[in-house]
Amino acid sequence: MNQTKTQAPDVTTARPMTHRGNAELVSEHGRTTIADTVVAKIAGMAARQVSGVYAMGAGMSRALGAVREALTGGGGTASTQGVAVEVGERQAAADLDVIVEYGVSIPDLAAGVRRNVIDAVENMCGLEVTEVNITVDDLHLPGEETGEPQEARVR
Repeated sequence: MNQTKTQAPDVTTARPMTHRGNAELVSEHGRTTIADTVVAKIAGMAARQVSGVYAMGAGMSRALGAVREALTGGGGTASTQGVAVEVGERQAAADLDVIVEYGVSIPDLAAGVRRNVIDAVENMCGLEVTEVNITVDDLHLPGEETGEPQEARVR
């Protein structure tokens, strides 16, 4: 029997993915994997760069972070405090907990933080940012110092 087999054309499973900034995470030469902590640090730094963001993290997480930093000598946890991310092969999403300076327009601040985080993650990682959720946990009032023990009112 003389049957002719037709060969399928060469199919490459790893195809180039072009994102903003022309980053290629998967190519014919290999795959680039970006750890969640890297994306979290980038998002945290980008959020902190926006004027009006006093601090990151909810009250309890900031207190625990300060204790952890004092016990361990830091270790980079401050840069991801108040930041949670989900990272896929092509996309990322971020949840941010922020403390805002009194007098700042919260909608404007949220838009600025969102824009800065999206730009930073997309440009540095080549990932499409699907969402940046922002929770305003507190408001920093002028003259209010956090982290310093206050003198007792009674003795």
